[in-house]
Amino acid sequence: MLEKSLWESFLETVEPHLPEYLHWNEICWTFVVYLAEGRRHIHRWTRGMEAWEIVVWTVSICFAVWLATEVLRFLFRWIFMQDEGFFTRTKKTFFKTLRRLPIIKDKINAEMQKSLDDMEKLAFPENKHVTFIQRLPSKGLKENELMKTLDDNYIKPSDLSWKDGKVSGTVYCGTQELTDILIKVYAKFAWSNPLHPDVFPEVRKMEAEVVRMVLSMFNGDKDCCGTMTGGGTESILLACKAYRDWARERGISKPEIIAPVTAHAAFDKAANYFGFKLVHVPVSKDWKCDMKAMKRAISKNTIALVGSSPQFPHGMIDPIEEMGKLAKKYKLGLHVDACLGGFLVPFMEKAGYDVPLFDFRVEGVTSISADTHKYGYSPKGSSVVMYRNKDLRHHQFFVAPDWPGGIYACPTIPGSRSGGIIASTWAAMMHFGESGYVECTKKVLQTRERIEKGLRDVPGLYVFGEPIVSVVAFGSDKFDIYALGTALTGRGWCLNSLQYPPAIHLCVTLLNTQPGVADRFLKDVRECAAKLLADPNAKTAGLGAIYGMAANIPDRSIVNELACGFLDCMYNTGSNKPQENGRE
Repeated sequence: MLEKSLWESFLETVEPHLPEYLHWNEICWTFVVYLAEGRRHIHRWTRGMEAWEIVVWTVSICFAVWLATEVLRFLFRWIFMQDEGFFTRTKKTFFKTLRRLPIIKDKINAEMQKSLDDMEKLAFPENKHVTFIQRLPSKGLKENELMKTLDDNYIKPSDLSWKDGKVSGTVYCGTQELTDILIKVYAKFAWSNPLHPDVFPEVRKMEAEVVRMVLSMFNGDKDCCGTMTGGGTESILLACKAYRDWARERGISKPEIIAPVTAHAAFDKAANYFGFKLVHVPVSKDWKCDMKAMKRAISKNTIALVGSSPQFPHGMIDPIEEMGKLAKKYKLGLHVDACLGGFLVPFMEKAGYDVPLFDFRVEGVTSISADTHKYGYSPKGSSVVMYRNKDLRHHQFFVAPDWPGGIYACPTIPGSRSGGIIASTWAAMMHFGESGYVECTKKVLQTRERIEKGLRDVPGLYVFGEPIVSVVAFGSDKFDIYALGTALTGRGWCLNSLQYPPAIHLCVTLLNTQPGVADRFLKDVRECAAKLLADPNAKTAGLGAIYGMAANIPDRSIVNELACGFLDCMYNTGSNKPQENGRE
């Protein structure tokens, strides 16, 4: 009865101050009864024990409870709180453990080295007549010597000439007239740097004008803003960085961005660099983002959605208007990646083509990336990232206010940038003008339509979805599509290989619109496909064989190592002994 009398005394003191709707008497009395019962059990259990035994048991039980709690917390975090799914990480752990076994490890290493050697020979064939410069020449070269070295060793006709229009994407214009203009403009601003607007105010002016002209193309209002960047990847990285920092401002410490699996790999790079989680959602049968899956993927940590206009693999435009409604409903950002088609889709209507809404006219759209160095026909190394307002752009900026060297404020990832590229981009846009871009858009889309129609008539091939911009992707259920890619490479074509599912695509450029190019391409495809239909087990070589091999490797870390090995090969300078002056 002692417990009850103490409890009643406690209630007499505290209960008058408690809210009426709380039945503290009943709740707390029940708690005290259970507490007292627990205490009696402990007394019975410890009866007859020495004091040191009670201390040891108490410490041991507390330690066991703490250890169990930590184990459960670790398991919970490992299963549910990681960027990658539980089964993906389990598979990785399994293969990592398996690869440690000596027999398997040695065999895998031997096969990987063989594959790397094959890749190096394929991509960078040996030539005993070629030597690599491995140190500075003892004396600098005069202009005539330098130009002769270039002409003799670096400028040679290639079996795969992009000027003939046999390359997918890569070079989007390349006419001599435009080249001459850009060279002259670049020369005027070769030494300029927008990091120093006080020294080069004209470059600052041109960059601001490029951004504003692109904003007008995407129907941005006076509040919309942006910056120039060094390419589409940097534009995407900066947009993702802005959303990550915006998330922190909203109290989200582990932000997530949702993107379809067809979104550009630059979003994966951004997630890797900036430490946010990229959630991939599938595409539907038309190869556009599955909106139901995107809606299901939204969580309390979601900060932004991603759509493409168009996406790189199959050339489809994601349902941006639906994404905008979703972003607005859940107060999320929406980034539209128009890096590939940024200077096509804004002109499609005036070129006579239907195009769904994709720009700032969609209310939920908060940022857009568009490459000027693709269909904007400026030199490589230029793109534009745009925002709905300056507040969002501020999250892109980097400022170090306390640096001894002064207040360091930078709008993009690099500090110093080429003023020559900015000036050349400005010149390309002024040279083409709206009417020029409309005319180029018409040529590209007409050629894509012609090629698409021809591919649909080739036995053994099928075209992915209903492309409406510049990319047409095709596959086969009759033979290995990579074998077709190998055969076309043998005829001088350079196409893009895709995976999941296996396919190849052609990204139509102005060079592909030259007379006879589309007909020659379709003729080669028909002939090569006919041979493969007759011999569907034909050997696949080159990059197609590498893609085929990679698709069949369950341990994706091996694919990563092979890719890194390929990148290593790009920096090889051969085993030839260099001459004293660094030249032959």
